[in-house]
Amino acid sequence: MTSGVASSIAFSGPFSPLQLPTKNGKFSLFPSFSILPRVSASGGRNLSTCVQNLSHRRVQQFRASMDLEKESPMLNRDLYPSIEPYGSGFLKVSDLHTLYWEQSGNPNGHPVVFLHGGPGAGTSPSNRRFFDPEFYRIILFDQRGAGRSTPHACLDHNTTWDLIDDIEKLREHLGIPEWQVFGGSWGSTLALAYSQSQPMKVTGLVLRGIFLLRKKELDWFYEGGAAAIFLDAWEPFRDFIPENERGDFITAYNKRLNAQNLETQYAAAKIWTKWEMMTAHLLPNDENIKKGDSDAFSLAFARIENHYFINKGFLPTDSFLLDNIEKIRHIKTVIVQGRYDVCCPMISAWDLHKAWPEAEFKVVQDAGHSANEPGNAAELVAANELHKNILKAKGVSHS
Repeated sequence: MTSGVASSIAFSGPFSPLQLPTKNGKFSLFPSFSILPRVSASGGRNLSTCVQNLSHRRVQQFRASMDLEKESPMLNRDLYPSIEPYGSGFLKVSDLHTLYWEQSGNPNGHPVVFLHGGPGAGTSPSNRRFFDPEFYRIILFDQRGAGRSTPHACLDHNTTWDLIDDIEKLREHLGIPEWQVFGGSWGSTLALAYSQSQPMKVTGLVLRGIFLLRKKELDWFYEGGAAAIFLDAWEPFRDFIPENERGDFITAYNKRLNAQNLETQYAAAKIWTKWEMMTAHLLPNDENIKKGDSDAFSLAFARIENHYFINKGFLPTDSFLLDNIEKIRHIKTVIVQGRYDVCCPMISAWDLHKAWPEAEFKVVQDAGHSANEPGNAAELVAANELHKNILKAKGVSHS
């Protein structure tokens, strides 16, 4: 952690964080952390801990943010109503790949691009609801091989760096000089990689369910760590693979997801997909689990996800995204992490938080991985509202 810089960390949910006594008798969760202020329904403010170990400059910044918040209305945390796109199309980004894109909300609004997870999951109409449609110009697109993009489930010329180039091509195609970037799970990986590649094109970041695509994260989810919690979901995933291949499940599934026999691909894809869908929520979500029954969804989700994972995200080193935080340290960022996220456990968000204490870090106490869980959704909406208020304070206004 940078010396003399305090981080912002907040806890969301029905539980109160544990506070430990400090040497001066006051209570604090961590001596070098500040807990973000909570605004009560009556407008009152309750700081969970004192701000400690701050430089004079950081104290001034903290007080300034307090003053800004006093002048701002209480942040909305409710999903916005469903809306339809006002425009959509297909963008040919290579000789092989064509991407589906859409825009909704305010055509003259501040642009925000939604980066979906997986990779391979594609977008859905509910993704539009995290953003104020009167303020934001909301851009969704399906990454290579996913959703309505073509060719479906295609792995050729499908890498992280191809996707970064695609995002830039889409931005230029839509005539957008810069935009806010929103991404969760794999979307957080891509958002970090894109913003590190194009820091001057990003006005702000909202990241959820942090995934840094390190070996220990993949090992946790695919080599038996998460299985200790979801044994009922793990056994079908494990048992599909012969015992002599269970030393490396990602490689074993890669063999079957790329088999000549399409039926073998479908069978492996459905099992791979259901394993993730069954672990994505704190409480089981039948609608999410049923996605694993779809041949089309499962094939793209499993093949593309496995393709990226077996290639280590096409990143040059295991710690690449953490090593390049300096490039984006200046970008206003909110990190939202479910306490009980089994797919992308909190260690990744924590490591990002430690490397990037300037980013606001919100831990949702009653949520798992999915952006659609109530606690996560509320904090994601609030994060966008915070960005909106900051932009408005800078004089950015859209009608």
